[in-house]
Amino acid sequence: MTAPFLRLIAVSKRYQGHGGIAEFSLEVSAGESVVVVGPSGCGKTTLLRVIAGLECPDTGEIYLDGRIVAEAKRNIVPANKRRIGFVFQDLALWPHLTVQGNLEFVAASGGVEKGLRLARIHDVLGLCRVNPQFADRYPHQLSGGEQQRVALARALVGSPRLLLMDEPFSSLDPDLRVTLRSELSALQQQLRITAIYVTHDVQDGEALADRIITMGRSSVNRV
Repeated sequence: MTAPFLRLIAVSKRYQGHGGIAEFSLEVSAGESVVVVGPSGCGKTTLLRVIAGLECPDTGEIYLDGRIVAEAKRNIVPANKRRIGFVFQDLALWPHLTVQGNLEFVAASGGVEKGLRLARIHDVLGLCRVNPQFADRYPHQLSGGEQQRVALARALVGSPRLLLMDEPFSSLDPDLRVTLRSELSALQQQLRITAIYVTHDVQDGEALADRIITMGRSSVNRV
């Protein structure tokens, strides 16, 4: 039997005794697309942050590709060494950097050789359907949909092993949401990258998931 690519064992993370996740366990296979749905406040974002290494679990263990990366009160492998791409809910594009600058920073941090970075950036922008003329623009000069594509491109430019997306379409109008959801589904199938999406929208789950997990504030139900 093939070992799971990502494994969480009884992971808890609480904030001053409130919120977060409790005794959460999960296994994700390589290339699988998992969507986590649930209401605001149920711990979806916390789940992504402990997987990414942006938070330390209070209890439990996290394994990535067979290697333990976190245990209780300790991140064994730091976030920048896990090769995880993260698209934040607010996108978190660096406003003082151009589109190319945003991607180049991540490419450099991910170890892409300097001589290969420009080609890699252009390839990923094309993959995410970003107009190459936008490479010299700043985030505030882009529409919401363009910013979303750039945020996805930035997450992918370092060739991550795992893609995490936090409410990726929450700020978009319904028509654009459907368009980008379709594009993301096609892209995930093309790349076969292991991915976890969190959302409160069941339609996102139906469009993107190989498997859906429903989180509640006190329990987790697998679908």
